[in-house]
Amino acid sequence: MAHNFNRDILYKALKRQQWAIIWTLIVLVLCNIHMPESEGEGFFFDGFDKMAHLGFFFILSVLLFYGKIKYQHSFGFRTLTIFKILVINAVIGGGIEILQWKVFTYRSAEWWDFTCDMLGALMAVFSYVLLHKLNFNEKAS
Repeated sequence: MAHNFNRDILYKALKRQQWAIIWTLIVLVLCNIHMPESEGEGFFFDGFDKMAHLGFFFILSVLLFYGKIKYQHSFGFRTLTIFKILVINAVIGGGIEILQWKVFTYRSAEWWDFTCDMLGALMAVFSYVLLHKLNFNEKAS
């Protein structure tokens, strides 16, 4: 009986995170496909890769927050939620860099990519905290 209850809770939580899961799969593909060499010209300018990592993980974090808000039916602020989202981002970002280092060797694993992943996640956390504070202050007025 308890086993089914836990499975139902997990299913409901994952269902609310469907957009984050889909986005994670898209990011995994985009970060591991073979890209043309950048010569500083055109669409793939120098630094494009870093901006892509930052944007990918900002969006991932926003989608994780969105799923959490839908699951708990409130815009509640919890430090544990932020910690979990940062850990999820670190695992996915680190996993991508390990894949690029060991499996997709035509891509380069870089600490700067991982740093940009975490900066994107932190930007989303900042946005979440700021919007939560604004929402809380409006309700208090």
